[in-house]
Amino acid sequence: MTTLTLLQVAAVAGAAIGKMGAGIGAGIAAIGAGIGIGQIGKSAAESVARQPEASGDIRTFMILTAAFVEGVALLAIVVCLLIAVM
Repeated sequence: MTTLTLLQVAAVAGAAIGKMGAGIGAGIAAIGAGIGIGQIGKSAAESVARQPEASGDIRTFMILTAAFVEGVALLAIVVCLLIAVM
């Protein structure tokens, strides 16, 4: 085998590993978002149990925080998918 052939084989193997890594990264981002939103819900439920009169404000902050977590997770998944495609 020539050196050029070995480099081509290494490049193809590296691209496959990169795509696998991008898929794993997208999965980790989705799992992280699920855990984060679960923690937000848990904390909101505890807060409402302690102060029921503040449930409106707590719900507002909970929805806002969940949107931020989803936004970051979506950005991470899009970046991973772009890496996988390119």
